[in-house]
Amino acid sequence: MHRFRTVAAAVTLAAVAATTLTACGDDDSGSDASVLKLWHYESANSAMGIAWDRAIEIFKEEHPGVEVRFERKAFEQIQQNAGMIINSDEGPDVMEYNKGNATAGLLSKQGLLTDLTAEATERGWDKALSPSLQTTARYDDKGVMGSGNWYGVPNYGEYVMVYYNKDLFAEHGVQVPTTLAELTTVMDTFVAKGITPLGTAGAEYPAGQLFYQLALARADRSFVDNYQLYKNPVDFTADPLRYGAQTFAEWVRKGYVAKDAASAKAEDMGTAFIAGKTPMIVSGSWWFGRFKTEIKADWDSFLFPGNTLNAGSSGNLWVVPTTSKAKDLAYDFIDITMRPEIQALIGNNGGVPVAGDPAAITDPKDRKLIENFNAISAADGLAFYPDWPVPGYYDVLVSGFQSLINQSKSPDEVLTSIAKPYAEGVTEIQRG
Repeated sequence: MHRFRTVAAAVTLAAVAATTLTACGDDDSGSDASVLKLWHYESANSAMGIAWDRAIEIFKEEHPGVEVRFERKAFEQIQQNAGMIINSDEGPDVMEYNKGNATAGLLSKQGLLTDLTAEATERGWDKALSPSLQTTARYDDKGVMGSGNWYGVPNYGEYVMVYYNKDLFAEHGVQVPTTLAELTTVMDTFVAKGITPLGTAGAEYPAGQLFYQLALARADRSFVDNYQLYKNPVDFTADPLRYGAQTFAEWVRKGYVAKDAASAKAEDMGTAFIAGKTPMIVSGSWWFGRFKTEIKADWDSFLFPGNTLNAGSSGNLWVVPTTSKAKDLAYDFIDITMRPEIQALIGNNGGVPVAGDPAAITDPKDRKLIENFNAISAADGLAFYPDWPVPGYYDVLVSGFQSLINQSKSPDEVLTSIAKPYAEGVTEIQRG
């Protein structure tokens, strides 16, 4: 959900050094900028990791007097400590950060992120990104996404889908479902054979994404606008949220989801699918490149059956902390990640480029991934993520859906437990 999302990258520190000569440029404060400190949390074999490694190489070629100090962080590390980190002298000059009101919006409101509006116009980022993809890049003075100044730049997209093991489907004689009813029939078939059909993880974002996908099965755009952008109050006792929670609980009772998934992390879910132990998982496109590399079985993906709305958005953002000592260099690096070469690398390694040409993607499975995203985006079907609306909501949702998986709380009790922090957070944001 960070999307309610984390790529379980280990916390590693990798310095990518170049010869340090005279500075290639000065930052906004006029200081000599001969170092660019860059952080992100994508795994090395992910589409973004591969593409951004190449972007670093291009940056170094074009800035021969600048040392790049790259550190790969863990998602949770930045999620929990970003405000403190970037408000210090030890923070990066440019960093991948979680988009949404509760994250990038909060930091922009606190004055911790650089306003990128002028750069977005000058460098054409505003033309490269469709209006729906710009939603997560722009925040108003209350930190609410969708309008106002640019505080981040996404160079990839993402969305939630169903990954499935084609070998297990064939072995047990089931077909790819096109409706929610067909999906439950598929899961009943696996349960009857003693197989838990759907992997998830209650200790991190996947369970919340599953709940949200179920809720979106009964939702329309007005619900998304109300929930995410506070257009109108949200009733947690009514559909679609009630339907999502009740259906989730029913799936647990029917054995579609294992009760011990309450303590599982996203990495546990992903590695079980990679090992061929799980017929399906509901998760995001950020897994795609890794699955291409590591899965030995035949696998594929399909859109959550029957939904016109799906969790998804632009990808995470490149942000420039206000404390950055090399802002001009940071802007140059961001610009490189928007180039056709880098966009094609993202697409050809299982990612979803925001400014890429599907015709330039060689693998049919990769091309399908991008075409599905483009179709969702064109139909205004991106519904963002359930933890986005208010600060701290990620932990609220994790706790709530752990309780639903281990059946320590009823759907109504879980909805009550997540409604109050939501309402309090919205009130606080609207007060400014």
